[in-house]
Amino acid sequence: MRNIALSSLLILLSFGGSSCGQGVSKKSVEQIAANFTKDKYKGSLSGFSQATFAAGCFWHEETLFESIKGVKEVISGYSGGKTKNPTYEDLETGSTGHAETVNIYYDSTQITYQQLLNIYFESQEDPTQVDGQGPDRGTQYRSLIFYRNNGEKKIAEQTINKLQQSNLYSKPISAHVIPFEKFWQAEDYHQDYINTHTDNPYVANVSIRDIAGFQRKHPELIKAGHNFAAGK
Repeated sequence: MRNIALSSLLILLSFGGSSCGQGVSKKSVEQIAANFTKDKYKGSLSGFSQATFAAGCFWHEETLFESIKGVKEVISGYSGGKTKNPTYEDLETGSTGHAETVNIYYDSTQITYQQLLNIYFESQEDPTQVDGQGPDRGTQYRSLIFYRNNGEKKIAEQTINKLQQSNLYSKPISAHVIPFEKFWQAEDYHQDYINTHTDNPYVANVSIRDIAGFQRKHPELIKAGHNFAAGK
């Protein structure tokens, strides 16, 4: 399958924040959430490429990236700190050094690391916000890009520089580019949280609205039946 077209220029021209998403009916949300559940990858993930990002609430990031063509699975977890075997309760104290993080398994013949990085930035409410995104505030919600090799590091740094030089922002891009060390998978109840908790007020009124905002702008990137904005 050909690569998904999402150029670096797109992120500079169409950046407007995803929170402008319009409401989605409860029935549509439930139907689409069910599609996510049925679409879970059941084979081995060892043959796929990986990308690891932190940008606020991992519930949001997990569901957004799982809706993208070429992405096979996304796991919510913790990374960026030194505490071993952290729990969510540990993380919430802000003392572990870890941030809420997603580990993305993707087919590099269908989508590239650059394209995932573009989605990462464009889907953020404010890429200049330090230690948080929107209402989620604290070092555990800071923005981090974890690179596994020099190629990923170069792409990440070049993307940040391009955004910074675009003059769209009066403040610096907050994401830090750091080497990947260890990813700790979060508790089971955090996995697929949005897709299984559609009645949660935060999920219904913030997360799904924001995801739908991004999907509305880029329907060509979204898997069939996974577009909250399309309502189908």
